[in-house]
Amino acid sequence: MSMSKWARPAGLTALVVATVSCGDVVRQGRAPVLLVIDSLAAARGSSTASGTFTGTLSSDVITNVTSPDPCSAKSPCPTVFSDGGQVILRIVPKDIGHPANPTTPSTNNEVTVTRYRVTYRRADGRNTPGADVPYGFDGAATGTVPASGTLTLGFELVRIVAKEEPPLVQLINSPTFITTIADVTFYGRDQVGNDINVTGSIQIDFGNFGDF
Repeated sequence: MSMSKWARPAGLTALVVATVSCGDVVRQGRAPVLLVIDSLAAARGSSTASGTFTGTLSSDVITNVTSPDPCSAKSPCPTVFSDGGQVILRIVPKDIGHPANPTTPSTNNEVTVTRYRVTYRRADGRNTPGADVPYGFDGAATGTVPASGTLTLGFELVRIVAKEEPPLVQLINSPTFITTIADVTFYGRDQVGNDINVTGSIQIDFGNFGDF
């Protein structure tokens, strides 16, 4: 009776420890470094080329273009642009070492990012893709985060097709706006094959904004 009484809590404790350990591995992965987002920014598709990136995005669902011909100020051409994103990434060691002997990442720890995923959500909890928010999507963007320093990587944040589908297409002839938070996850692998990822978020306001 007494042995059975003590065996159960011991078994439960072992299970809890094992569960915590597994969860820790899932969250952190096997890579000896962490992928860190220093900055996540965006720009309207009509101004992406100018490098005007900001911490929030006013995504125009339709833009009246006045050039080149036959588009003009008197007869503008309604045009749909995708919106661009820009992320600045770096790596930091999980084991920082000691103040007198800090850990320094090596070239084996450099992380090559190859893809990303974008999902959208709203603060009011109405998150049905195609009805309340645009559909999420996977994209490709490649760059290597160096052992020291940062990587600046451009990517597509809002696709053209999203502005041609509900709920964004309804905003073309509507005075209303939709405010979302875009969660962007970047996936990469270090030079010895360990998978690693990191997620950042940015606010996007969708609507038919004034052209500039």
